Amino acid sequence: MKAVVPPKLILDNLLKDWLLEDIGRGDRTTSGLFSGSEVILGTGHWLVKEAGVIAGLPIAARVFQLLDEKVNFLPSVAEGEWCEKGTVIAKLDGPLDSLLTGERVALNLGMRLSGIATMTRRYADKIADLPVQLVDTRKTTPGLRILEKYATQVGGAKNHRMGLDDAVMIKDNHIAAAGGIGEAIAKVRETMPYPLTIEVETETLVEVETALEHQADIIMLDNMSVEVMEQAVKMIRQNNRRIKIEASGNITLETIRNVAETGVDYISTSAPITRSTWLDLSMKIRE
Repeated sequence: MKAVVPPKLILDNLLKDWLLEDIGRGDRTTSGLFSGSEVILGTGHWLVKEAGVIAGLPIAARVFQLLDEKVNFLPSVAEGEWCEKGTVIAKLDGPLDSLLTGERVALNLGMRLSGIATMTRRYADKIADLPVQLVDTRKTTPGLRILEKYATQVGGAKNHRMGLDDAVMIKDNHIAAAGGIGEAIAKVRETMPYPLTIEVETETLVEVETALEHQADIIMLDNMSVEVMEQAVKMIRQNNRRIKIEASGNITLETIRNVAETGVDYISTSAPITRSTWLDLSMKIRE
């Protein structure tokens, strides 16, 4: 599975905002060092300070390119590669003032995305030999969703819907607002565009039965015990083998394997994004 870097049309606007946030009215330190008209060139490298999965190098490269097209950012490893502590993952050369000014934004993104990719890989590895796919959720940092979801791809997950306009997902509060699963499906089906499908969140076997009765396309088994989940999977498969089944709710590294063995098609979890820590990276300028 190849992760897709967000298009420049979307990415550049985000990166420009973040650069402006950091630079403000000017990099006082760097401009003090390089106040003359002469362009001073330099080199540097990015170093891994703890083992993990690397993600975000093309995005870091774009940070520097937006500051100065003369900067060359050359990755030494592939996106998604596991790297041990001490590995040089990228080399840079170009005007020293641009290398220094872009350092923090680029590193922050690389560390955040690599941390997510590392945690995602840990989850994905637990179920790698089973016919089930790990997917992410919409529990993302506002403003960072497109990049955080890119990082889960790098780590081995598939993206769930990017936003509310991507898919129909009828959750517990929608069901409560509509007056029931059947009512919610009927109302949404009247207005949803082709070819969207309907996913329904269920918490009990009775709700699963109702979702089947009203012909949901995807059924989510939310916060069910493994025993109940096994019964739900059997019920759905006997009714219609084309219906996709998603498991969600309190998925941990300790439980994901047991959930996967129930026979679900997808396991969704926010953990790789919400529970990951940054992977420590640094940039060193060579004298």
